[in-house]
Amino acid sequence: MPKSKSVPRSFHVHLVSDSTGETLGEVMRASVAQFENVELIEHLYALVRSPRQLERALEEIERDPGVVMYTIVSTDMRRRLEDHCHKIGVPAIAILDPIIATLSGYLAMPPSSRAGAQHDLDAQYYERIEALNYAIMHDDGQGGNLEGADVVLLGVSRTSKTPTCIYLAHRGVKAANIPLVRGAMEPAGLENLKNPLIVGLTASPERIVQIRRNRLLSLKEGRNTEYVDDTSVKDEIITAKRLYARHGWPTIDVTRRSVEETAAKILNLVNDRKAKSS
Repeated sequence: MPKSKSVPRSFHVHLVSDSTGETLGEVMRASVAQFENVELIEHLYALVRSPRQLERALEEIERDPGVVMYTIVSTDMRRRLEDHCHKIGVPAIAILDPIIATLSGYLAMPPSSRAGAQHDLDAQYYERIEALNYAIMHDDGQGGNLEGADVVLLGVSRTSKTPTCIYLAHRGVKAANIPLVRGAMEPAGLENLKNPLIVGLTASPERIVQIRRNRLLSLKEGRNTEYVDDTSVKDEIITAKRLYARHGWPTIDVTRRSVEETAAKILNLVNDRKAKSS
């Protein structure tokens, strides 16, 4: 008799923040991802900066008990939240407290205690916006001059060039990407670029073919062209790898990497390059 699949365990998570709640959301999702077969029911209470707003959140927490994560600066509101959670028997986690306490001790200075201080419109924010605009304008070989880029990604079709550039932009890195296609496997002028780090992306032929076929199906195009031909795809990848090796460009195999992992590897390469040049 075949085994029946276990029913996912569902639970409520309440995110209470005096700012946007983005920090809470990212930490919570990264944590929950470590557990299999669980189903998350997320409740977000953002910009909670008055006792009245907090009371509304507490009413919902009591109605659907679950884990409470919070980032609140006000001492009185924190105490009220913690006391109520203790009263109804649910855990309350101040996720930034251990980090802030450690930094405060190391730097020998107190935190600013300002609500939403992590979301100030500072220079880094504008750098990210500028980098995002750059990535959009220089996607898929567009935009002309690449000397202003921090990173230029190369790769055959379906090697996650665009999403990786967008992810890098959110880290303030100006990233452009150039597709390597049949008949144009060596874009002109790249060897003359002095500022950008050029990185070659590759993947297994099987993975590329699978993604391309899915792409054609989504476009309702089922034709068996060179684009999804096993031999043609292998030739593309071999040619691309030879190009990277000839110029000494670092290469990243994205076959088993998420976009985040690929971007993290590229950021390490960028930082290593800066360290060597300083």
